[in-house]
Amino acid sequence: MISDYTLFDEVIVNVGVCVEYDPDHNLDEDSWFKIEEFSEQNYCIDFLKTEFDSVNYNDLNKEQFSKIAYLLSIQGDDTYFQKLTPSLFIRRKTMVFGETAEVEESSNRLVINALPDAVYYKASDTLIFKNLATISSIFKGVDELYKEATKEEVEQFLDESFIELADGYDVSKVSKPNRKRIALAMASLDAMSDDDKSSMLSYVNDYCENKLNYDYENNKFEVSTDNDLKLLLYGIEQRFYTTPFGQEKRIANSVQPID
Repeated sequence: MISDYTLFDEVIVNVGVCVEYDPDHNLDEDSWFKIEEFSEQNYCIDFLKTEFDSVNYNDLNKEQFSKIAYLLSIQGDDTYFQKLTPSLFIRRKTMVFGETAEVEESSNRLVINALPDAVYYKASDTLIFKNLATISSIFKGVDELYKEATKEEVEQFLDESFIELADGYDVSKVSKPNRKRIALAMASLDAMSDDDKSSMLSYVNDYCENKLNYDYENNKFEVSTDNDLKLLLYGIEQRFYTTPFGQEKRIANSVQPID
């Protein structure tokens, strides 16, 4: 649509400290998720796999503006993306403040956000982004990273030997966030030895003895609510810890490995 104009301020990020996408991770305000070797992924758009030459693309006409799904801005070697939604199109009378205040009659305007929704760094072949749901309409198939346990997998997990369901709690009452956590927990359990699993049960009980009922004789946790299940899943992921100063017991909302 336009050339010789930079839509976004440069986003300078050290991709080495960006977070590998984890659906249960809450980003800090100044953090980004990353997908490395992005051009090798099935959901990478073809545009990023070839050298850009504007002569290969036609100009949009006026009638096509309202059909734009997303913007991309090529800034140096990097490509910036912004998803477009109806709320970003302004079609009403506006007051513009320059040297003087002026009223402009209704016209089509498109709001450019302060930050792009994603940036592709060609040099490192890395895509950074804040929200997977936002970019899923740009990169079709990227939502495969948001792994959610299937009904069969949830049933399999709830049938684990250390779980005793109570008060009518069953697969139909497992929330979407917990289905997501179950997918992660199942992978963690697969990597545990029998001794590790036994230690995990003691670890969870140490931190949740006033919140989860534990049958010592049968080594089972009673799960009667979605919150019970969440605590157990946090335990499997080793989210509980004690501060070295003050000895306060806490739950880590998000975790990130330290190399």
